Amino acid sequence: MFYWLMKYVVIGPIVKAIWRPWIVGRRNVPAEGAAILASNHLSFVDSVFLPLMLDRRVAFLAKSDYFTGKGLKGTATRIFMKGTGQLPIDRSGGKASEASLNTGLQVLGSGELLGIYPEGTRSPDGKLYRGRTGIARMALEAHVPVVPVLMVDTDTMMPIGTTVPRIVRVGIVIGEPLDFSRFAGMEGDRYILRSITDEIMVALQRLGEQEYEDVYASTVKDRLKKKRS
Repeated sequence: MFYWLMKYVVIGPIVKAIWRPWIVGRRNVPAEGAAILASNHLSFVDSVFLPLMLDRRVAFLAKSDYFTGKGLKGTATRIFMKGTGQLPIDRSGGKASEASLNTGLQVLGSGELLGIYPEGTRSPDGKLYRGRTGIARMALEAHVPVVPVLMVDTDTMMPIGTTVPRIVRVGIVIGEPLDFSRFAGMEGDRYILRSITDEIMVALQRLGEQEYEDVYASTVKDRLKKKRS
């Protein structure tokens, strides 16, 4: 109930009126049943605009830090994250990564839409980077299609490091669902998982004009931090 109240009464109408988001390919999102929405990740607000522009509820896996903040800001952030359908996950790796995967599988097992950023983190410079294979494993284990989603100009609206969004019209392009049922039962094969993930990233790159670089975005971020220090 809280999710729909935020979407249609509290946040949604205001956001739509100010930023006038546009969407292409909405029909490519299944009207019912579970599916993974695989999106590029340019800005914090990506997780706001995609659910806002779809009729169905979308659950995103978000880093747990957003749910543990202290004070007024922490409380506001936590309410906002929950209100936009986001679920806390631990990105520290190992058992935490396994728990995150299980959380995603629970969402899909309930027949819902799960939003995932295959790159694992926001792009530091607007490029599209190598995908993490967790998305492929989820798709195979849950037996669901993967729908490529391209966010447009959200990084111009709210670049990394900023707190006040700019008035820029943003958009969403949704591609046709990708069916990986031919790989059923092969979720334990890391080569298959890499192949599926690469196919998803190619589909994302073809939706727009993002330059692709075959390296993890987290690696690029680490390099940038070292240069600044």
